Amino acid sequence: MGMVHSNAVLQYPIIFLEFPLTMPVPIDLYPSDKVTCDEILKAVFPLLDGVDLASCMSVCRQWRDIAQDDYLWKCQCARRWPSICRRPPPSTMTYYTLYRTFYRRQRSRTLLPPRLSFNDLEFYMDIWAEGRLIFSEVVSGSVLQTGIKDPPTGISDMLRYRLQGPEYKMALPVEPRFSVPLGQTMTISVLVKRTDSNKFACIINKGIFDYFDRTSFRALAYDYLDISPLHPFIPGIRAWVSLLFIDDGNEGIHNVFGVVLDFCDAANSEDEVLWLLDMLDWK
Repeated sequence: MGMVHSNAVLQYPIIFLEFPLTMPVPIDLYPSDKVTCDEILKAVFPLLDGVDLASCMSVCRQWRDIAQDDYLWKCQCARRWPSICRRPPPSTMTYYTLYRTFYRRQRSRTLLPPRLSFNDLEFYMDIWAEGRLIFSEVVSGSVLQTGIKDPPTGISDMLRYRLQGPEYKMALPVEPRFSVPLGQTMTISVLVKRTDSNKFACIINKGIFDYFDRTSFRALAYDYLDISPLHPFIPGIRAWVSLLFIDDGNEGIHNVFGVVLDFCDAANSEDEVLWLLDMLDWK
């Protein structure tokens, strides 16, 4: 057991640790100035993991200056990727930068501004029913971008909720409205043109409206996008088109008041949609 002895001559206590067959060993509770705070931190910091070491950098300027020593971060990198120390790091990168960049997987990334804008795009939409053309329009990208601001009366609550929901979509209000017989096979083709280069790309090629959602009064068709060979590792991405119907109680024929185009499999914002369109196989 350790014993504490007090002495009037001494100005601070001294602890003696007694061991068998040895003389008591004094331990100074108050280190002299020879052991500085910097030396203590330099002895402790290498024992910490990367997250704790990074937290120490926000304590004060002294701790930050010591924790920024690249040798400490070289030790962190050596624990996580031992082979990284077999070669010197590039002159443009420190071990601290290397660890901070790759120690955990990045869940989300900020997109760069897209190179396209909706003002540069035109959409060519054609709809057939049993081979008979029932709708054909050239729509500017800015019109699809604006969407359907004021849904008409007579639509279902579910459809109104979808139109006003947070999911990103491009919508075209149809005026005048046209009617579609649900018993017939309907198909749609959508091309898009870049007005800055006069090149075309295919979004949907004869997609069949083979699903009718009776809760929201929509007919849906899809097709897989033709992505440029410059992006060979992008998996199949679908473009979806929805015909929006008025709920007028007629089970056989419905009036179409809008057409919605979206890429909900991959793009959920305006910038993401523009980047996706930029990657199409333009010809």
